[in-house]
Amino acid sequence: MVNEIAPRSGTAFTIGSGQRLTVIDPEGVQVADLLAFNRGDIREALSSGRTLDYASKIYLTTGDKLYSNRSNVLLEIVADDVGRHDFLLTPCSKDTFRILYGDEHPHRGCFGNLAESLAPFGVTEDMIPTAFNCFMNVPVDPATGALQVLPPLSKAGDRIVFEARMDLVIGLTACSAPDSNGGSFKPIHWSID
Repeated sequence: MVNEIAPRSGTAFTIGSGQRLTVIDPEGVQVADLLAFNRGDIREALSSGRTLDYASKIYLTTGDKLYSNRSNVLLEIVADDVGRHDFLLTPCSKDTFRILYGDEHPHRGCFGNLAESLAPFGVTEDMIPTAFNCFMNVPVDPATGALQVLPPLSKAGDRIVFEARMDLVIGLTACSAPDSNGGSFKPIHWSID
């Protein structure tokens, strides 16, 4: 069954070891922030630093593993139509919109959506790490290290598939930041097999 996350919102759910999570960009050019926590001990969470360190690269795709803060594999990417995702930038928040966009009444962003969705599982705001930003296109200047946020390369129907390596709690959003999504907000689809 395919589930939908409405634009600028999020959800949380559990997935068992060995199950596959498919994240789909149904209309194209839309980011989905993904978090993962060990279902048996939510203090063990997705770690950008550990993952990038062990992969020795910043662009992850098919065959790459996403590690926890305890150096355990949480998820493995088993299929990827796009090949460009971000694991450097934190989930957008009210402060993101206030500081970067100058919004006087900012949206709560992916951070707020993740916090609300994950709260029933015992995850607090201070436990939310850097998300794996599915489809987000963040090139890095090789000379200066400057980051640029460009529209995603994903087209309608593109997907990324993860296999769980332990029982997990997953947080997932349809990103709320205009720059990350080519200036518009669209839904995200997901399914578990």
